[in-house]
Amino acid sequence: MDSAQVEQILNEALNLEEIHVKGEGSQFEVIAVDALFDGMSRVKKQQTIYAPLMEYIKRNDIHALSIKTYTPGDWARDKKLMSF
Repeated sequence: MDSAQVEQILNEALNLEEIHVKGEGSQFEVIAVDALFDGMSRVKKQQTIYAPLMEYIKRNDIHALSIKTYTPGDWARDKKLMSF
């Protein structure tokens, strides 16, 4: 599995405003940006990203997944501080 596949799965399932995936093999880092995260708990945000990927996690195609979620406003502010 590669990062483009993970990105495609998330895009098709969630139709996020912005998605960035890095990684290879079975270890990935996801940055997801969308207004739907506004007001969600941290756990609910994680569950939202995990849900479309559960089949691949169960098959061990994805072994490690780091998730960061942002509202568009938070992303506009925080992306300046990141090197993603």
